[in-house]
Amino acid sequence: MNDDGGAPGPGGPGRAGALSRVVDHLACPVCRAPLTLDDGTVRCAAGHAFDVARQGHVTLLGGRRAFAGDDAAMVAAREAFLARRHYGRLAHAVAEAVGDRSGLCVDLAGGTGYYLAAVVADRPHLTGLVLDASTPALKRAARAHERVAAVGADVWQALPLLDDAADVVLSVFGPRNVPEIRRVLAPGGRFVVATPTPRHLHELVEPLGLVRVGPEKESRLAAQLAELAPESSREIEYRVPMSRHDVLDEVAMGPSSHHVAAETLQEAVADLPDPVDVTVSVTVRSFRAPVGD
Repeated sequence: MNDDGGAPGPGGPGRAGALSRVVDHLACPVCRAPLTLDDGTVRCAAGHAFDVARQGHVTLLGGRRAFAGDDAAMVAAREAFLARRHYGRLAHAVAEAVGDRSGLCVDLAGGTGYYLAAVVADRPHLTGLVLDASTPALKRAARAHERVAAVGADVWQALPLLDDAADVVLSVFGPRNVPEIRRVLAPGGRFVVATPTPRHLHELVEPLGLVRVGPEKESRLAAQLAELAPESSREIEYRVPMSRHDVLDEVAMGPSSHHVAAETLQEAVADLPDPVDVTVSVTVRSFRAPVGD
């Protein structure tokens, strides 16, 4: 049976009110000065201004958008797939790794806000912020939970956050700009990272030609995070039945969508059992930022 493990349900209104909770932590992407929110516009003292979209998110970029992020089709597939809660136990494990924290929790490349909503749901003293480059994802993240704000940003560049702004930073299947993570994490802050193991989705990798998890991933992660103190590590592994429609959404929402032709994928999925039992295998780790560098 599929165990939703306490995954998030339907989100809150996601209006600009959520931005008011996080604006004191934001930095102008042009001059790095603090920002304020006034009458639907986020601005700094130097006069750089950024309009809040109707859906409640704001994009903070210092120049032209170099990376557009996931397109509307990928985001729609992700929202549909995650709503079926196949990754509910993973969301619960990420929330447990965050622990009893308060302050600001930032989800890097947080997409639709699914995992962040699970984190803040039972932590009333924690406020969430999704940073993502995808406008379709931001529109959904802005309504993921009433205490989750959504900001457009390229997480490989300087993050639109003040130094030491975040009490928690999340990276779930996402990129890790470690210098920026270190900069924005407050002393003693927690970094939670979820990465797939080589067994993740292994029933689909070979028949569908999906992107594999390389054997060097673990050593690369350890080298990246050498400046942070390890706190915990937990492997989440379980099997869930996925329909062929589930499988198509799983592929469409991730990097494999760029590597498998649509017609080829449809033919390969048609040869799978319906449903097919699929392994979800992810390692969830937490790290602590140094106190008094």
